[in-house]
Amino acid sequence: MTSARAERVPATAANGEMDIVLLGGLWLPVEEWDEVVAALHAEGHRGVPVQLPGQGDGNRLATLDDQLTAVLVAVDECEGKPVVVGHSASSALAWIAADARPDKVAGVVLIGGFPVADGGSYADFFPVVDGAMPFPGWEPFEGPDSADLDQATRDRLAAAMIPVPEGVSRAVVQLTDDRRYEVPVTLVCPEFSPEQAKEWMDAGQVPELPLAKHLDLVDIDSGHWPMVTQPRVLAGLLRAVASPLTQARGAGGTGGIA
Repeated sequence: MTSARAERVPATAANGEMDIVLLGGLWLPVEEWDEVVAALHAEGHRGVPVQLPGQGDGNRLATLDDQLTAVLVAVDECEGKPVVVGHSASSALAWIAADARPDKVAGVVLIGGFPVADGGSYADFFPVVDGAMPFPGWEPFEGPDSADLDQATRDRLAAAMIPVPEGVSRAVVQLTDDRRYEVPVTLVCPEFSPEQAKEWMDAGQVPELPLAKHLDLVDIDSGHWPMVTQPRVLAGLLRAVASPLTQARGAGGTGGIA
C-alpha cells in the first residue's frame, strides 16, 4: 500500500541538490514537516515527507510492511540516492529501509530514536485501544521531551495526533542485509545528549548503532519534536548531512560520515 504523498515524490533535479525523505514518528501528522521542507528548499535540497499508511489516511488496518512499502516507493522514485530521515520510532523504519535498499540510500538520519534489532518489537510502547495505539497525552513526555512546547502547541499537537494501527506498533522488525551497516548514519540528539547516546551504545542498549561503520552523533537544542520547535535548525543539520553525500555522489563515491 502506498500513499498519494509518496506517489508524488519528485526526482532529484539540479546538481548539488539531494532528496531528503522525511518520516514522522508515532502519531505525528505529515504536515508537521512543512516548515522543514521550506527551509530545506531554501538550503538547496528537496524535502520529501512520506504519508505513512495508517497515520493520516484513515487505514486502521495498515501494517509496518505497508509503511515500509510507502517509504521504498519514495526512495525508488528519487533519481539519485536520497537521505532517509526517521524521527522517534520511525528511526527504526528508516533503518529497515536502509536494510531493504542499502545500495540506494545515501545516508540515514535518526532524530531522537534508534534502530530496532532484528526480531525486536517495532513500537509497542503504549496500550492499544480498538485496534490502534492512541496518543497517550503529554504526561509520559514531561521533562526534556516536551520542555520546549508551549501550551498552545501542546494543545494543537494533541488534537492532531493520529492513533497508530496495531499492525504497525506491535509489528516485529525483520532485517536481512548486513550491507545496511555500510550506510552512513547520523544520530541527532534532541532531548538527550550525544554523551548519553554513547553510554547507551556502550551498555548494549542499542545494539545496531555500534555496528554502523560510519556514525556521527550531533546535538540539537530542542525537545523530542524539533521539526515543530526548531524547523530551521533541523533543516540546517539535515543540509549539513546531505551536502558531503551529494559531493561524494558527484565524485562517484559512496559517501561517509566520520
